Amino acid sequence: MASLYLLIPIAIIFVCIAVAIFIWAVKSEQFEDLERQGYDILFDENEEKKSTDKPDDTQTGKDKQ
Repeated sequence: MASLYLLIPIAIIFVCIAVAIFIWAVKSEQFEDLERQGYDILFDENEEKKSTDKPDDTQTGKDKQ
C-alpha cells in the first residue's frame, strides 16, 4: 500500500509529460503531412538523377581528342 503513494504521483507525472509532448507535436505541425513519408518509400529518387546526370570525361577517365 505504501508503494501506491509513490507510484501514483509518478504515473501522473508521466501522463502530464506525454500530454505536453503530444500538444507540442500538434502545435509544431508534426501531423500535417502524413502521406509524404509513405510516398517516399514507393518512389525512387535515383530515377530523377539518372535522367539529369551525364557522365563527364573526367569521371570516366577519357581524354577529349
